[in-house]
Amino acid sequence: MSMPFYVAPEQVMKDRADYARKGIARGRALVAIQCAEGILLCAENPSSTLRKIAEIYDRIAFGGVGKYNEFDQMRIAGVRHADLKGYSFSREDVDARSLANQYAQILGQIFTHEMKPMEVEILVAEVGTEPAGDQIFHLLYDGTVIDESAYAVLGGDAEAISARVDASLDGTPDLTTGLALAASALAGPERTLGAADLEVAVLDRMSVRRCFRRLDDADVSERLAAAGAASAAAPDVASPDAESSG
Repeated sequence: MSMPFYVAPEQVMKDRADYARKGIARGRALVAIQCAEGILLCAENPSSTLRKIAEIYDRIAFGGVGKYNEFDQMRIAGVRHADLKGYSFSREDVDARSLANQYAQILGQIFTHEMKPMEVEILVAEVGTEPAGDQIFHLLYDGTVIDESAYAVLGGDAEAISARVDASLDGTPDLTTGLALAASALAGPERTLGAADLEVAVLDRMSVRRCFRRLDDADVSERLAAAGAASAAAPDVASPDAESSG
């Protein structure tokens, strides 16, 4: 009688985690930032048809990085879950926390029991009527849920991008400043990302029912230009004080 091949459970879990992380790292990153007007979602995505950011329900948005067909399956599952819960109970009963828990169960089940884990990271964001009511959940490939506060970074090179966001973020920015910060953090010091390279959406805090809206290339270009002009003008504003103090 031949002995079955044995692999330690710890090694199996480590191999699956390494496999998932390598797949996610090959993708482009996504940044979500809490702004005064709502929650900004900005992803590096030159495609005009394959979306990484989408609407789930009235005040809830979805973001995914990694393998497109896998995180799009999760998006569809989230829309169905939200629609069914809203229809069975009420629209107010659909919230980001329950949706994140649902995603965590699915990802955890696949990571533990299936041959191949999902090569995805997922963002679930819900905008409140006040900034204190905003919710941002970051879900990893193994079902781990991270409750983020001011911002979240998903995908490849997340540590470096998080460091750039953390170094530049001061309080709660407005939408234009937040977009410029997100684009700069995604690009890094050696390149520049324009409107055509970005996919941008916002959960608008002031909307009554459906809060999700996309920003087109013209709007993104205008906001990036405005932020660049304000940044360039900042030293000129400060210079009279500097001269008078001398």
